[in-house]
Amino acid sequence: MKSRSSRRSFLAAGLAWPAAASTGSRSVLTSGVLEPAKGEEPQLRYRELGQTGVKVTEVGFGCLVTSDAAVIEAAAEIGVNLFDTARSYQGGNNERLVGRALKSRRKEVLISTKTGAHEPKKAMADLETSLRELDTDYIDIWYLHGRRRTSDITDDLLEVLEKAKKDGKVRFTGFSTHNGMKALLRACAGKPHMDVILVKYNFTMDPELKAAIAEARGKGTGIVAMKVMAGGFRKIRPGHPLYKKFHKDGTMVAALKWVLADKNVDSAIPSITDMEQLEENLGAMSAPLSEEDRKLLAEHLDYIRPLYCRTCGACEGRCPRGLPVSDILRHLSYAEGYGQFQLARENFLELPAEVRAVRCADCAECAIDCPHGVRVVERLMRAQELFA
Repeated sequence: MKSRSSRRSFLAAGLAWPAAASTGSRSVLTSGVLEPAKGEEPQLRYRELGQTGVKVTEVGFGCLVTSDAAVIEAAAEIGVNLFDTARSYQGGNNERLVGRALKSRRKEVLISTKTGAHEPKKAMADLETSLRELDTDYIDIWYLHGRRRTSDITDDLLEVLEKAKKDGKVRFTGFSTHNGMKALLRACAGKPHMDVILVKYNFTMDPELKAAIAEARGKGTGIVAMKVMAGGFRKIRPGHPLYKKFHKDGTMVAALKWVLADKNVDSAIPSITDMEQLEENLGAMSAPLSEEDRKLLAEHLDYIRPLYCRTCGACEGRCPRGLPVSDILRHLSYAEGYGQFQLARENFLELPAEVRAVRCADCAECAIDCPHGVRVVERLMRAQELFA
């Protein structure tokens, strides 16, 4: 097994660190405020997380598709201090992996996790399970997972968030959202227990979402961005039928730089699977978004337009057979973009049986016409072929 210093040297040597960076990459928790500590390694860039009083690295670590604890350990050693997981990731095993990887640095990092529960008792049970699986006494950020509308954040659930804080089991609370994001941001930001909001945000989104994020951040709510790679496609390797179309050096870094260019985003948490991706992502902090980056993203958007759902909401409730179109297309992106077939199928199989039984090939025509050009019928049929 490689030593900590050897992994640190391997990663640091490959990064083009900002010229203005000072030394030191580890962080310490002092008086409740997470600050970068002095040391011998390059300094990462930090931003204030809303009004929480803590600072987070501009690039955090999304653990959704991570199976190698050594990559998480290496990120923490370099100075990354925000790690995101969830009760549902990898069949419930992801939290255990994250907890084990960060055990020796627990007070130096922020760990966020989530509950998808809509019932207070289930949410509290999830919290206890998360604490046990992460092997920790407290969770830094606890999200209500996958909220779509304000009715998904009930008074009963807010009471659960409040109790979790009072009991010292959670420091900060909020919710994550893939759908209905603009309305949720505007309705919930600045409200009690909405310390941090985790929102899907990338270069494909419309300007109204950018404005809603600015409004929320202006109310003191911390903003963390997920799904920043717009479907990923970074795991596609030579020989894959989509490789020539989607593989272009620098595109995924440009996508991350696009998010970091928005100063209302406190941190981005791209999913990371290996050392190469970790190095690539951290390198996004070394230079601003350039015109060349914008050209890469424009070209990439043309490529993914027929495949990638932007969860704009235009198809919400439109399928006469009740298919949650944006959810199914998100599951498909896990398989094709992230290279995570098992994760994709697990998510698909959580849908109601009557939804899983629908076959789009049985319909004479589709009621959904995507305003962004996604070939909805083809994509849904692809998901049904793969997962059903």
